[in-house]
Amino acid sequence: MASAPAFDAHDLLRAPLPDLMAEAARRRDAAHGDRVTFSPKVFIPLTMLCRDRCGYCTFAKPPARLDSPYLELDEVLAVARAGRAAGCWEALFTLGEAPEERYGAAREWLAAHGYGSTVDYLVAAAGAVLAETGLLPHANAGALSGAELERLRAVAPSQGMMLEALAARLGEPGGPHFRAPDKTPERRLATLEAAGGARIPFTTGLLVGFGETRKERIETLLAIEASHRRHGHVQEVIVQNFLPKPGTGMAGHGACPQEEMLWTVAVARLLLDPAVHLQAPPNLASDLAALIDAGIDDWGGVSPVTPDHVNPERPWPELHRLRRATEAAGKVLAPRLTVYPEYVRRAEEWLHADVRFPVLCASDGEGLAREHGWSAGGSAPPPDVLGLAGVPRAGGPVGEVLAGVELGQRVGVDEIVALLGARGPELAAVCELADDLRRRAVGDVVTFVRNRNINYTNVCTFKCRFCAFSKGPLSLNLRGDPYLLDFEEIQRRVVEAVECGATEVCLQGGIHPSFDGDYYIEVARAVKAVAPSIHVHGFTALEVFEGARRLGMPLAEYLARLKAAGLATLPGTAAEILDDEVRAVICPDKVTTDEWLEVHRVAHSIGLRSNVTIMFGHVERPVHVARHLVRARALQADTGGFTEVVPLPFVHMASPIFLQKRARPGPTFREALLIHAVSRIAMTGLIDNIQCSWVKLGLDGARQALRAGCNDLGGTLMNENISRAAGAEHGQGVEEEDLAAVVAPLGRPLEQRTTIYGRVRTVGRRLGAPPPPATVTPVTIGARP
Repeated sequence: MASAPAFDAHDLLRAPLPDLMAEAARRRDAAHGDRVTFSPKVFIPLTMLCRDRCGYCTFAKPPARLDSPYLELDEVLAVARAGRAAGCWEALFTLGEAPEERYGAAREWLAAHGYGSTVDYLVAAAGAVLAETGLLPHANAGALSGAELERLRAVAPSQGMMLEALAARLGEPGGPHFRAPDKTPERRLATLEAAGGARIPFTTGLLVGFGETRKERIETLLAIEASHRRHGHVQEVIVQNFLPKPGTGMAGHGACPQEEMLWTVAVARLLLDPAVHLQAPPNLASDLAALIDAGIDDWGGVSPVTPDHVNPERPWPELHRLRRATEAAGKVLAPRLTVYPEYVRRAEEWLHADVRFPVLCASDGEGLAREHGWSAGGSAPPPDVLGLAGVPRAGGPVGEVLAGVELGQRVGVDEIVALLGARGPELAAVCELADDLRRRAVGDVVTFVRNRNINYTNVCTFKCRFCAFSKGPLSLNLRGDPYLLDFEEIQRRVVEAVECGATEVCLQGGIHPSFDGDYYIEVARAVKAVAPSIHVHGFTALEVFEGARRLGMPLAEYLARLKAAGLATLPGTAAEILDDEVRAVICPDKVTTDEWLEVHRVAHSIGLRSNVTIMFGHVERPVHVARHLVRARALQADTGGFTEVVPLPFVHMASPIFLQKRARPGPTFREALLIHAVSRIAMTGLIDNIQCSWVKLGLDGARQALRAGCNDLGGTLMNENISRAAGAEHGQGVEEEDLAAVVAPLGRPLEQRTTIYGRVRTVGRRLGAPPPPATVTPVTIGARP
């Protein structure tokens, strides 16, 4: 993390406020773009007892004014569960500092419940919330020792403590920090430094207008910047305006003037590392737009469940008001986690091992918060994310990219990454452009193919960490038994498919240890022997590569033999993500990016067309998706052999890599729609067809995808097994009328197609009719067919 250039304090003190704000906004935009974040959270006031006596505080109360010195654990969990049900991801623990040092009631309660200190109880409560609700605790426990911070690190992905002001005079008699032993500059700075040494993503900040001077604010900001320069741990700085409260020692002190607040926000942006996020609480502000103009990029925690216990008289703004104010300023609102994306993406460095998987489960591909309970293959209906009309700011990253596309410019990696981050009106605009490009390329017709998947074996010697379908010695505990279909059973299923009106069979399976390259040739011949007119769409790049390797044969020769045996097209599966950085994690022994591309290059050269898939939502980031699309597009520009792009959202439920706590629970629905839309934009003029997988998205999700650049619903899929093995609840075949019901509300015609997008009508019995009992031969791992 690079530090911001230093500014002379005298210049900052003399400069006109409009000039400071303009420069601060420019720097904010350069570092953070158009996005303004907030954390959907609940506030858990673990204890309102405190040994400090700050002159402005109404949060701290004596034991006589409380029903109990501490919240009971079941009360803590009740608040957390309500927050989770309302879509929150953060549990902010607010509490007084070391109350057991002042109050006997606190010591007695802690002892009766088996705790030696408030920090002991905080560790237990945060751990319970994390384990039982999935909310991510943020510990705001004040000045702590290094050992205490380390203990909390195992249950809280982030921690925080306001510096407020590093002015020792504020602790003198009559000052706001008099009789507040935890508010000395030395103690606060020691905690900030200890947090950096412990590699804790940390939140700190200033209180503005409670008696400090502008020069003292600058000194506080410079101290924060110096600590961050040493450790890189300050993820955000809060600039909070002072408001006097009745019943406190500072009730007669004036509120922080808006000019002082805006000056401090702007100066903070100018003095701090540009990567540090800058927050101002929206419930304490009368003019939200001015705060954006001054340089903030975050609104802090906003709760749909609990009040601001520190400022209970100031209710949180409703989310739609916050969104409206943000968008009116030309920004886009996005939910985040308690730990910011920069630290989520470097979890092994910044997060304790015990909190990494909960953070992963809560995050999307950028490291921001998941926005809905939908998951690929699951039963939860998708949200309507296309209901927001709007146009991105012309000067913003997404707006600039879309304007370039309209002018005929081709998007590169950086532009694709920008589009994949679209939210709100930006998301709607990306999908609208993709849909317009679809209309220009292929019209309004929505297509589908009648097909059957035949997965001839689930035994595989490869160890793809995402695959719940294949069986090897390490996967026998997952759903299903190892099997191998004999040729007669494959042929029976082909005949049945033809009788049902299928024009295509898709052949894919595991890499059985006994297979040689001739096996795949024999399968193709067996299929064509009983159904000469059926289109054989078969064999992944991995199967082709392994078949050629095991025969010691060049790819071109082997693919020519497959074609002669009846193979007509190749599926694009085994692509996953065409980036070896990701493949090293999810499929380290599989074909490399270059090997996958070479198989398809050679296939295209001998007249075998194929498609390109992308499986997303596991460990990849937007840049990996962008590289995948650019690499596939480059091959298409050379060969023209791809018929379609097929995005495949990761189905996580029974996937080994998810069960091993190493992957996200699939993409969010926003991400799923965007990859379809961005695929259309990226491939304009080169690949006309974008397919959505109703197996992964569900039929309701597929309808939205058809509004985001897609023109194809894929296959009717008799016996789809791979997604089902991973936990998908869809995938056992649909009828034409099911697909017609998806398309009808859009007012677009539905037509049956061939594999390579010709048109066809077939007659056969309904695909939903129960098939005859299948013959499946159980096998032992390693046995020959």
